[in-house]
Amino acid sequence: MKFSTNQQTSRVIILFIFLILLVMLPLVVTNYYWQHLLIMSLVASVLGMTFSMIFCCAGMVTLGTGAFIAIGAYASTLLVMKLGLSFWLALPFAVIITAMFSFAFGLVAIRNPGVAFVLLTMIFAEIITQVTGQISFFGGWGGFIMIPRPNPIGPIKFTGKLPFYYLMLFLCLLVVLVFQALYTSRIGKVWRAISLSPHLAQTVGINVYRYRLLAFVIASSAAGLAGSFYAHYAQTLAPSTFGGFFSILVQLYPILGGINFYILGPALGATIMTIVPEFLRITKEIEPIITGLLVLIIVLFYPGGILGSITQLPRLGAISISKRLKEIETWLSNMDPRR
Repeated sequence: MKFSTNQQTSRVIILFIFLILLVMLPLVVTNYYWQHLLIMSLVASVLGMTFSMIFCCAGMVTLGTGAFIAIGAYASTLLVMKLGLSFWLALPFAVIITAMFSFAFGLVAIRNPGVAFVLLTMIFAEIITQVTGQISFFGGWGGFIMIPRPNPIGPIKFTGKLPFYYLMLFLCLLVVLVFQALYTSRIGKVWRAISLSPHLAQTVGINVYRYRLLAFVIASSAAGLAGSFYAHYAQTLAPSTFGGFFSILVQLYPILGGINFYILGPALGATIMTIVPEFLRITKEIEPIITGLLVLIIVLFYPGGILGSITQLPRLGAISISKRLKEIETWLSNMDPRR
């Protein structure tokens, strides 16, 4: 019991130090462009966590992440530009609107898990793109420009990168706390049971459909939260911003970082996929090819992702040592003592 308490204390200390580093990071990285990349890494981290929740907990693959971040972004933009609401009111309303859309869509789509669900989410994402592009109320294919920035909070004005970084960091940590609370609760245990075997979970009385729907709505709402922030940060919004490839890119974040690490895996993968391509800017034409090859190598040879491979190193080392000891033992037993 004492060891468990010490372990928890060490974990809290590590998390506290990591949080301090995140808070201090933009004060060290003063370049505006690199601060922009840090902000986009936080946005991508949230999106990666949403895919992890749907895939690892509900056992489903979605290609509709772009649709729900678009719903959150457009809802927040329309509430501010058409109705004159403050960003701080539009943000929670955008999350609620995204939750409503995901609930209505999930009621039908989740009844068809597997390939059918993947196709339905892909079709839904395309419908959202076409609706926002064809209807002038949503800005048409030109979208919106000069979207208002968040209203000042006292002396804090959202005119530079620094306030946006801390705002997105707060939203990201909020998502992490909510997701972690769910993962460690009874709901999280049920999700893990469904991901292992939905049929077995159903035989013991678990309503698989209901818990899958819950995971889908929560994850989509978090995507809507990221979309609301992005719209007011970028100040431009167009239907092509969250196209079909965008949802595929979101899947790569947890796969690269470690699909079995629901929070840290997507965060690591998102950071790498956002920042590393910048080092390949000198080869802009082949940058997607190089990035894709790197991800392909990770997926093929390290299916557990970066974190999965790192955690296996001690075990592989122990196996190697054990194997070597057995070889020495065999060699000694085969020795002729008369020689």
